[in-house]
Amino acid sequence: MSDTRAFCPRCGDPVPERSESDASDPLRPGAEVDLCDACYFEDFEFVDAPDRIDVRVCAQCGAVHRGRRWVDVGAQDYTDVAIEEVSEALGVHVDVEDVAWQVEPEEVDRNTIRMHCYFTGVVRGTPVEEQVTVPVKIARQTCTRCGRIAGDYYASVVQIRAAERTPTAEEVERAKTIANTVVADMEATGDRNAFVTEMGEVDDGLDVKVSTNKIGKKIANKMVEEYGGTVTDSETLVTEDEDGNEVYRVTYAVRLPPYTPGDVIDLADDDGGPVLVRSAHGNLKGTRLTTGERYEASYEEGASPDARKLGEHEDAVETTVVAVEDDHAVQVLDPETYQAKTVARPDYFDPGAETVSVLKSRAGLHVLPDESDD
Repeated sequence: MSDTRAFCPRCGDPVPERSESDASDPLRPGAEVDLCDACYFEDFEFVDAPDRIDVRVCAQCGAVHRGRRWVDVGAQDYTDVAIEEVSEALGVHVDVEDVAWQVEPEEVDRNTIRMHCYFTGVVRGTPVEEQVTVPVKIARQTCTRCGRIAGDYYASVVQIRAAERTPTAEEVERAKTIANTVVADMEATGDRNAFVTEMGEVDDGLDVKVSTNKIGKKIANKMVEEYGGTVTDSETLVTEDEDGNEVYRVTYAVRLPPYTPGDVIDLADDDGGPVLVRSAHGNLKGTRLTTGERYEASYEEGASPDARKLGEHEDAVETTVVAVEDDHAVQVLDPETYQAKTVARPDYFDPGAETVSVLKSRAGLHVLPDESDD
C-alpha cells in the first residue's frame, strides 16, 4: 500500500494533513505547496510595516495631505495624526487569527514621533507576537486653503448697496452674519474651499470677498430673501487654470429697496396720507397713518414707489391725548409747541389711551401705532 502522506517540499519532513477549510481556500498562501511548520515560520512575517512614514500637515489649520488633496482630520495634536497614519500603513499576515494590537507613541522631537506597535495573534494554532517601531516624520507646510487665505484669494465679491440711501447698520451687520453662516454651513459639509477672504465697509455699503462663486451667490440671494431688492451679477476674466480653462471672478451686486420697515414715507401724487412701511419684499407694503388701512404699491412700482421719506418710527415722540373728537379725529398736544391740535384718528388708535406716539414732519402731525403693532 502506498503512503499518501504529504511531505514538506523544502526539508522533506512529513506535513500534517490540512483542515478542509485550509484546503478549500485557494487564496491562502502555500495552498498548493504546503510547508511544514518549521519551514513556514522561517519565512513568516507577522506584520508588514514601512521603514518610515512621512506626514505632511498644515501648520495653520492642522489638515493632513493624503493622496492628492488636503484632508481635515480633526486631530487634537500630531500624535493623533501619527497614530492614524501608522494604522493605515501597517499590514497583518492573512493567516493570522485573533489579532490584537496596541501602539505606544514616543515623541522624539518636534518633528519626529516614534510609534512602538505590539501585535499578538494565532497562526496554525501557534500563538505569535511581534513588535515593530515605525518613525513618523512630521513635515509642516501650508495647505491650499490656508495659502489662498494668506494670499487674499477670492473668486467673487458681494456688494451690499441700497437704492437712494446707504444700507442701515442692521443690514450691514446682518450681511456679515449671513456670510459667516453660509461659509460655516459649507465647511460643515467638508468643503475646504469655503472661506471669507475679507469684509470691508465702504461709504455706500459693504463689500464681502469670498472664496467661491457659489458662496457669493448664496449670500446675495439670502440678503434679498430677507430684505427684498434685486441681485445682478457680472463676470470678469482674471486668469486661466492649469488646463487652459478661463477663470472668471463674479461680482454680485445686491441693491436693497430704498425704504425699510419702520420708515414713514409720503407718496407722490397720492392724497391718502403718509404710509408707515411694513415690508419691502416684492411690492412695498405699509399702513396709512391717517386711516390705519393697509397700503400696497402697484406691481409696476414694486418696492420703490415714487415717494419722499418723512422720518422713521423711532423718531416718534410720546405726547398727551387731549380729546377724542369723533371717529375720524383726535386732539393731541403738539410735542414742540404744546398746543392742542386736531389730527387724523387711524383705526389703530386706542380711544382709552392717555398718551400716543406721534411723528411731526413736513406732512404734518400723525399718530403712529405702537411698535408691538408693527
